[in-house]
Amino acid sequence: MSHVPLVELVREGMVEGVHHGSAVVLGPDGSTRFAAGDVDTPMYPRSTAKPLQATAMARLGLRLSPAGFAIAAASHSGEPRHLEAALDVLDGRSPDLLGNPADFPFDPVERDRWVAEGRAPSRLAHNCSGKHAAMLATCALNGWAAEGYLDPAHPLQRAIAATVEDLTGRPIARVAVDGCGAPLFATTLRGLATAVSKIATAAPGTADHLVADGIRRHPELVGGRRRDVTAVMRAVPGLIAKDGFEAVQIAALPDGTAIAFKIADGGDRARYPVLAALLGLCGADVPPGPENLRFTGNLSVGSLR
Repeated sequence: MSHVPLVELVREGMVEGVHHGSAVVLGPDGSTRFAAGDVDTPMYPRSTAKPLQATAMARLGLRLSPAGFAIAAASHSGEPRHLEAALDVLDGRSPDLLGNPADFPFDPVERDRWVAEGRAPSRLAHNCSGKHAAMLATCALNGWAAEGYLDPAHPLQRAIAATVEDLTGRPIARVAVDGCGAPLFATTLRGLATAVSKIATAAPGTADHLVADGIRRHPELVGGRRRDVTAVMRAVPGLIAKDGFEAVQIAALPDGTAIAFKIADGGDRARYPVLAALLGLCGADVPPGPENLRFTGNLSVGSLR
């Protein structure tokens, strides 16, 4: 991808660091209202793919509570309520069946507490356990074997791939393995923005709306009490948002205005300043990022109207 400078680190008026990246904002009609860098070259969406994967499972007939769909679309922090929500989705199945690795909670406070208590890493504590629990539930619902459910050739993953292509409007460019062991389907930032816009505007009563409704009702499950993705959804009514490793981010307002971006070096400190700036350009009132990190996107490139 051909990235451009998006965020500067400033100290005493002097720039001492620059984060490059690419970003796109789409209007409700799909028109490009802002673009910087390369938004049409395939990239790995990392955990921003989770709302798309959850939507695929809803289309396959999975019916969960709003909290269940929120945790299915989450990269949770490993707080007790997150583990309880994932257990609810497992519906009596053993956490040992989860295909994700064992891990400590993602949240540093929760992780330190686990270590102090002498607790070992667990599959349930992994930040992707909600998604994997939903995958197991979807397999059971459709009569598919749980064994090998992470194989790209498994019926579940083939169905998820088809939904990703439908939501993004683009063919999957490459298939890799994500950090949790699930197939990772490469797409473009424009495709991601298109997908999250469709989910955000899905009509009540549809499978897609179940995912949007769960995320909106339970932002605390999508991230955690100390996570900016949760805080920004609480600050903007109706917003759905999802962060991902390697500093990828998507978000969509209720009217379908959608954002997708990636920081080239994967530096997470640059992610929130871009999110706050782009949401501000969309008219949303969110707290700015740290004072020494400033968004430098060239607004003359397809600038917002």
